[in-house]
Amino acid sequence: MKEGSAGTTFPKSLRLLRRAEFRRVYDEGQRRSSSLCMAFVRPNGLPETRLGITTPSKLGNAVLRNRLKRRLREAFRLDQAAIPGGWDVVLNPRPAAAKVPFQNLRREILRLFPRERGAGSRE
Repeated sequence: MKEGSAGTTFPKSLRLLRRAEFRRVYDEGQRRSSSLCMAFVRPNGLPETRLGITTPSKLGNAVLRNRLKRRLREAFRLDQAAIPGGWDVVLNPRPAAAKVPFQNLRREILRLFPRERGAGSRE
């Protein structure tokens, strides 16, 4: 399953990495839902949108969870031009997300992202 092109990366500056960052999005953000994922979004005041992904063990074994995280990160990376800056987003995939074709996953995930820049962001 080759979804990306060689030589492209997903830099750490576009990721939520610390537990406190995830907690802040869960506690202060808005919840959005689709058949494939639940998303929590919160303005971050930065020029870029950052992504975090949580995959609970009930989704399947580690191989499946890691594959799902890679697919979601790749969907985010490929659609960055269509996603406005200024948001922190945490995606919680549902079991159906592991079974759909990649293009359907991309389309569904893109609908969950905000359509405008985050409040308080610098331009």
